[in-house]
Amino acid sequence: MSLRTFRATGFRCLGETELAPHPELNLITGANASGKTSLLEAIFYLGRGRSFRASGNRELIQTGSSEFLLYGEALVGEDIHRTGIEVGIGRRQVRVDGANGSGADLARILPVQAIDPEVHQLIQGGPEFRRRFLDWGVFHVKHSFLESWRKYQRALRQRNAALRQGASDANVKAWDPELIEHGETVDSLRAAFLNDYLPLFSSIVIENLSFPSICSYKRGWSPNVGLGEELQNSWDRDRSLGSTQVGPHRADLSIAVQDRRARHRVSRGQQKMLAAALVISQARYVADTGTDRLVMLVDDPAAELDRDNRERLFAMLQDMPAQMFVTALEPGDLPWEGQGEMFHVEHGQVSSLV
Repeated sequence: MSLRTFRATGFRCLGETELAPHPELNLITGANASGKTSLLEAIFYLGRGRSFRASGNRELIQTGSSEFLLYGEALVGEDIHRTGIEVGIGRRQVRVDGANGSGADLARILPVQAIDPEVHQLIQGGPEFRRRFLDWGVFHVKHSFLESWRKYQRALRQRNAALRQGASDANVKAWDPELIEHGETVDSLRAAFLNDYLPLFSSIVIENLSFPSICSYKRGWSPNVGLGEELQNSWDRDRSLGSTQVGPHRADLSIAVQDRRARHRVSRGQQKMLAAALVISQARYVADTGTDRLVMLVDDPAAELDRDNRERLFAMLQDMPAQMFVTALEPGDLPWEGQGEMFHVEHGQVSSLV
């Protein structure tokens, strides 16, 4: 897979933008606040249906505009797929190959992963960051995952609404069979994915990081207990708090260094390195197992890293099975100067450097 054409209109500070990216490597230079990160963010949005740094769509719409539009043409195997998103205040329309589509359709056509300045949140942030990271990989490798995850989320929303409304025990527990069936499926698919993926993560850590790290899966309820039994055990807490306290929506990845949570053991720069190892190993595994190739966005990889760690990060990114877009202040800040396609961003205007 590779992104052959990309267009953006009305997105953040970007001017009218049209790119014909290189299928392997794209280097994007420019001063701080020139629009480099916004360009990566727009590509990410086209593949995920959301931003990697904004919580809502309103702040993505350019000042003076009422909407933004993104369009891409992706080569998948021998087929070209056309995707587009039109986003205004309170509305969004996804189009895929001329028909209405969904965020899942975007993700299938343009699988995109990012190493951005906030990637350390995989280590420092809450469980929701790590669940989202995990589920992206499971979605691309375990193709039955999406349906089970959607059905679980539907049952969870209904059960929680009944709890908040003070519904009878019978009305709340009426959602339990669906919650249990699809919750245990989501959990088993996650666990199977991690069983195969984590050895690759461990090998990349050993080869490239200066400290050992162990990643393990916390399913969201007690080990060796079925979800149905755990829901019974948690009933009083659920009633008291007005929401379901156990299940895969409470899952997490535990990332430890020297038997303690990594966020308590390592510096901000080391957190970035460890999070990058998670992303890179997952991207390699997904490319090898499920998707063939993907898009990797790397925003200012030298930020917050000393010379040794920059070289370690560049080594991890070497020979990625991905179409890469990498930003930097100057071409010399990266080890790939003179390779692939080079673009320069100034005041939101993107130009190709031939």
